[in-house]
Amino acid sequence: MYSLLKHKYPKWLLSAILLFLCLLLGISGCTTTEGSNTEEGKNNSDNKPTAVLIPKATEEKVIGNDTVKIDVSNISKGYFCVKYLGSNDKVKMQLVFEDATYTYDLLARGNYEIFPFSNGNGSYTIHVFENVQGDEYAQVLGESISVKLKNQQEPFLYPNQYVNYTADDPVVTKSNEITENSSDDLDKVDKIYEYVTKKIDYNYDLAKNPPSGYLPNITEVLDTKTGICFDYAAVMTAMLRCQHIPTKLVIGYAGDAYHAWISVYIKDKGWIEGIIQFDGKTWTRMDPTFGAAARQDSSILDFIGDGKNYNAMYFY
Repeated sequence: MYSLLKHKYPKWLLSAILLFLCLLLGISGCTTTEGSNTEEGKNNSDNKPTAVLIPKATEEKVIGNDTVKIDVSNISKGYFCVKYLGSNDKVKMQLVFEDATYTYDLLARGNYEIFPFSNGNGSYTIHVFENVQGDEYAQVLGESISVKLKNQQEPFLYPNQYVNYTADDPVVTKSNEITENSSDDLDKVDKIYEYVTKKIDYNYDLAKNPPSGYLPNITEVLDTKTGICFDYAAVMTAMLRCQHIPTKLVIGYAGDAYHAWISVYIKDKGWIEGIIQFDGKTWTRMDPTFGAAARQDSSILDFIGDGKNYNAMYFY
């Protein structure tokens, strides 16, 4: 991982420190297979490529109407599938949980899209709206769903509309390649973080004027090796999920800037909310975009390390 430690110590010493901390803190792997409990998963010590967890619309339980179908067959795994069957060009979905409202554009026509239950157990309401004119929308579906997750980390193990990939995509191959011979999950996080921050350049032109409703194309980002904060976070999230490491793509504010970063779940330690590197005294925030930019401006490292600069709003 590219962090403050690398400015102070050689790589062999960093590895030794990480190993010592793993032993000291009881940190171990948290791999899983579909249908198993993440917390009971065994460490993938032989480093064989893990089977990628891919959500499925099995249609064993479907709610909705002639315009919108919602597959809720796998809500215990932390996701649901939405298929829009109408002809409207502009369709929005809102997922409401208590005081949190997630707004999505439905982009596929006649095919399912995947969305996470990001806020865990409880009652969610799903609204789907079709555009009438201008900024006016009319509701075509409203459904309430009670969610009880088999495992609280599972919503962050699967691809979804914001972190979109398939088992055959290059991100899976690259993730396995990068993490080959890793000693444990922390080592995998380290190697993936280092790859993303070193190999992907920041796209300043795109950042100045991103398209409305912009979503990362992970394959394209890996191919062009450029992106904005959303892309950095999506690529790293995908790579970690491919290794069965629960990872949140977080969207909120870094200072006054709308920004994206990640949080990682480590067994026996829990969610490291936006921070991952431990130097024996403090945790350092995991922000792949600013981590890459820090090579040009070391003062950015001070910003990353200060949790007060971050205000998380949405989790994908």
